[in-house]
Amino acid sequence: MASLNMASAASSFLMNLSLGSSAATCSSRSVAFFPRESNSRSGRLVVRASEEAAPPPAATTTTAEGEGEKPKAAPKPPPIGPKRGAKVKILRQESYWYKDVGSVVTVDQDPKTRYPVVVRFNKVNYANVSTNNYALDEIEELK
Repeated sequence: MASLNMASAASSFLMNLSLGSSAATCSSRSVAFFPRESNSRSGRLVVRASEEAAPPPAATTTTAEGEGEKPKAAPKPPPIGPKRGAKVKILRQESYWYKDVGSVVTVDQDPKTRYPVVVRFNKVNYANVSTNNYALDEIEELK
């Protein structure tokens, strides 16, 4: 009962205050007042939350000879795994689709991902699912 009253009180009165807003720093505060019951001897409960101002953007310097040139980005690593739409054969023995052929839906390029290759099949398994994730060593790309 007490939690129900607290929840309804919290949602009944919420006020946003903007204090000292300027172009450089923007600080806003949210203040919630919880009204007390008439037979309660406790004082009111005030909850305050504030957001930190975002740091100013770093100043960029331009030189006369560097104008119009973009900074050189690091070269992208080559994509891992088969391309999207490629036909692959499943080598995971405990898989429902073992030695079956499916098509690649996506390949996660994060090297920390355990099963980065999503494969879609024409037939569904016992749980009525037609896709599954596989590791790179559990599939064989067909030509």
